[in-house]
Amino acid sequence: MITSNTETKNYNSFHEDLKKGKVYEKEVLCMIQKKYPKSHEIKGYFKEYDIFVPEKGFGVEVKSDQKSKYTGNIVIEIEFDGKASALSTTKAKYWVIYDGDNYNWFLVDNIHKCISENNPRAVSFIGNGDTKSKRAYLIQKNTLYKYKE
Repeated sequence: MITSNTETKNYNSFHEDLKKGKVYEKEVLCMIQKKYPKSHEIKGYFKEYDIFVPEKGFGVEVKSDQKSKYTGNIVIEIEFDGKASALSTTKAKYWVIYDGDNYNWFLVDNIHKCISENNPRAVSFIGNGDTKSKRAYLIQKNTLYKYKE
């Protein structure tokens, strides 16, 4: 049950972000379906990826970081509430990160390579709409984008 103004704000923000995320997922799915028409979104909670491409046998995870337009950094989450999440648990072959202007495609292996080669700092914070802490790498866009597909 939501009892405080902060909890209400976080709840509303989370659900607004979730709605926007579904729009971005559908846009990416439409792009993929032009080449692989059997591709489909995964219904319900499935942390490994958002879209499955059966013609190729791989998953695609869609992320959004529109705040990067102002910070210059892309947030790559690795833990949530002290548990491995996002990049640490993904089974996707590709991550597509929407930065407010473009859909940027990355092989997950290339994101790992970027982290390994550039050693970005990992920080802990409570994200907008969250009530628990996450741990994430903040990677400068111009650094990460060198690893795009």
